[in-house]
Amino acid sequence: MKHLPLLTTLALFATAALRAADPQPVRVLVWDEQQPKQKQAYGDKFLGETIAAHLAALPGLTVKNTNLDAPEQGVDEATLDATDVVIWWGHVRNGAVTNANAERIAARVREGRLGLIALHSAHWAKPFVRLMQDRAKADALAQVPEAERATAKWEFLNEAPIGKGVKRDGPLTPALTREGDLWRLVLPFCVFPAYRPDGAPSRMTTLLPQHPIAAGLPAKWDVTQTEMYDEPFHVPTPDAVVFEERWDKGERFRSGCVWHVGKGRVFYFRPGHETYPVFQQAEPLKVIENAVRWLAKPVGK
Repeated sequence: MKHLPLLTTLALFATAALRAADPQPVRVLVWDEQQPKQKQAYGDKFLGETIAAHLAALPGLTVKNTNLDAPEQGVDEATLDATDVVIWWGHVRNGAVTNANAERIAARVREGRLGLIALHSAHWAKPFVRLMQDRAKADALAQVPEAERATAKWEFLNEAPIGKGVKRDGPLTPALTREGDLWRLVLPFCVFPAYRPDGAPSRMTTLLPQHPIAAGLPAKWDVTQTEMYDEPFHVPTPDAVVFEERWDKGERFRSGCVWHVGKGRVFYFRPGHETYPVFQQAEPLKVIENAVRWLAKPVGK
């Protein structure tokens, strides 16, 4: 009996050590503009609610769902401070997001405090566009001779690309040119020359099977119903292209792209359309889960 207090103390220390060793859950924010047309594919839920419900049932994740019409468009300081990864679906109301809110998200990504997953039509989401512009500027600066970087003069063109189309035979962006002491950078349009919303299936190839985002996914798999996007995608060269998507009519797309921006990371996943149940299919949901878990880790881990 004399040893009971000692045993109790040791047990308490052991319990505390186990709790300290337990990894903290990944805090996920699913942001969705909530188009009414989504109900055609997702029944009584919106697309974002469907993704959030799936993730919330998985171990190690805590999930919050929000939308464009929430106070401060769902991305107030307190919410973002309690978030590790944002999943973003935007489409017809991309332009309604305030520049301040887009910068609030982009700044946290650059600082390494937040990861961003942009889905499908979020190629024109303001936070994604802002981060692609940041990456384009960083890539351009790296092309300037080191001795000239501190004094280089810059002109940035195409700072507001949302809603602007590109032609298949047009110049690719971002594009850097030099005229004397002036460096001129055409920022990325963050779009592509063709799309087809007919629901035809796509054929996905896992290009980087060892990448954490590809964990548990087959070498080849189909998205049973989706909208087609066709290359070239006007974005900075990705650091990794995890998936490639093709269609029977010959189109192709880099459909799972990763960029480092500042101290943070961005992942773009292409499959989707608001009227097709892409995010009720196991493989796309697995991609999102993998991306959430990977983006939540410190860069380099």
